Amino acid sequence: MWLCTLRPDGSPHVTPVWFVYRDDVFWVSSGENNVKVRNVDNDPRVSLALEDGDAPVVAEGQVRVHRGALREDILAALAAKYDGWTAGEEIEPFGARVLLEIPIRRWLLSGIAR
Repeated sequence: MWLCTLRPDGSPHVTPVWFVYRDDVFWVSSGENNVKVRNVDNDPRVSLALEDGDAPVVAEGQVRVHRGALREDILAALAAKYDGWTAGEEIEPFGARVLLEIPIRRWLLSGIAR
């Protein structure tokens, strides 16, 4: 999925992310020091896009950043989806892991997210 955040000057920052979609919420794991995390700390508005040809997903939401003890159910879902990936493990130089919780405020195209 592509995640678009806003830099402090308002310009877009687009990056590919691994995600899970649970109970109408997108979840993304990231490192505390990544640009996307700094951006959403400053402005939580984001856009998401997943190109599926026949059923694309495009949505807008606002991020809540989870720090510290991360939700085990979300980490397990990421591991199951991405072949054992340990989404809660710190990776240098990106800093401590965080979870980005992205409830959707508006669907622009609501294809199929998995």
